[in-house]
Amino acid sequence: MVKLNHALISSTFAFPSDVKVASSAAKLPEKALQFGEGNFLRAFVDWMFHQLNTQGLFQGSVVLVQPIKEGLTEKINAQDGLYTLFLRGLKDGKAFEQKEVIQSVSRCLNPYDDWKAVLSCAESSTLEFVVSNTTEAGIVFREQDRLTDCPPVSYPGKLTALLYQRFTFFKGDKKKGLVIIPCELIDRNGDNLKKAVFQFADLWNLPGEFKTWLQESNQFLNTLVDRVVTGYPRDDIKEITKHLGYEDDLVDTGEIFHLWVIEGPKELAERLPFTKIGLNVIWTNDMTPYRTRKVRILNGAHTASIPAAFLYGLETVGELMDHKILGRYIRQLIYEEIIPSIDLDKAMLKEFADAVVERFQNPYIHHYLLSILLNSSSKFRARVLPSILEYSKLNHQLPDKLTFSFAALIAVYKDGVIDGSAMKAKRHAGEFIMKDDLAALQFFANTWSHFDGTAAAAKKVAQTVLASETLWGQNLTTVPGLVDKVGDYLYQITAQGMQATVNQLVHD
Repeated sequence: MVKLNHALISSTFAFPSDVKVASSAAKLPEKALQFGEGNFLRAFVDWMFHQLNTQGLFQGSVVLVQPIKEGLTEKINAQDGLYTLFLRGLKDGKAFEQKEVIQSVSRCLNPYDDWKAVLSCAESSTLEFVVSNTTEAGIVFREQDRLTDCPPVSYPGKLTALLYQRFTFFKGDKKKGLVIIPCELIDRNGDNLKKAVFQFADLWNLPGEFKTWLQESNQFLNTLVDRVVTGYPRDDIKEITKHLGYEDDLVDTGEIFHLWVIEGPKELAERLPFTKIGLNVIWTNDMTPYRTRKVRILNGAHTASIPAAFLYGLETVGELMDHKILGRYIRQLIYEEIIPSIDLDKAMLKEFADAVVERFQNPYIHHYLLSILLNSSSKFRARVLPSILEYSKLNHQLPDKLTFSFAALIAVYKDGVIDGSAMKAKRHAGEFIMKDDLAALQFFANTWSHFDGTAAAAKKVAQTVLASETLWGQNLTTVPGLVDKVGDYLYQITAQGMQATVNQLVHD
């Protein structure tokens, strides 16, 4: 079978009618350097650059850099940077698929094989942007990195070396600065990346003129990205290949919904005119409300509802949304408790929440509850606890279902036994492995070890857990009524089971 590459597009090959393919175009100048060649960036940023190119509004290509030693460089270059993207979801309540060959990537570089090739990109007069997604742990300052390393291990180390190469090659030309757009899922990602780059400049004793150029000629933007990308469809690839009629080792899949919030000057919106072609990109001078909205509604709804749904006996988010009782439970969590806890425009919040509910119902995404339970305690602290505290502050009472979700989370660890770095735990449907910070797992295992099944013991568990400043960043026993309410819910869950407890909690 033929392989996807430029030669195939230029040939007389008949692509399926439902696969969008732009006509073969002249080689475009490389305007963006991207650290990260994985599924997310290819289904998000590179897809957006491709959309701009099809409208003649960017006229540039993207050079990818493999961020770690193992990666996709060989496969990407074998296909001339081309890959087929499947976007799947609900549209007007019906299942919908969009298929397209993405043609914005020029090539991929492996810095561990050829660091000089990456540095040479810094000498390009057409380069304007640097994009990255090196995971949440990628933006770190690593003291062991050196300018002479080939390459430095950390992404900020690589970026500093690249920027210094550009500064040196262009002799400090103020017009040769770059716009740096990180997509890592950490708060204030641009600020944190910039801080690390300046730390490397100090560590490596780079000249003051370089630091001035860094500050005055380069822009580090804070961003928020949102799209579920499910990646290479291993389970369906034989069917997909048969339908396509060609081999594609880089098929990528994701949901239709996308959102990119970029905190940056308006003039950049002209250089990257995503909004002109209808992409859901928001340029703003303050991304805080958008981050709050996403973390509290999208991530918070997941984190608050999954413990109860998992102990109830469900396996996926899709099952949760379709369930007669738990489907109402998560919707009531969102609309009756999370949204009222956020002091932002309610119409904006409801619009986002409606999109979230539809996304959770996406029939193409099989999101397993157990995977969402990973590191639940830290997720709960960031995503759900603020909603409980703010709801209580604004309404002078505790939210029923969010408080119950706290008890459900604690109940997940009941009967758990530490096994290496994980916990063997139990639910009605059988045993499962709970993964979390080891200290957190040990804390919960020890706390539950004293439980004797009584209401008083349930309240004691609640008291101990809520008092942990290590877990929650504060002593939550000072929140009026919280110990009693969580303790009551814990007793109900342990005495009558999760199913009966949730059934009593949810209203029609």
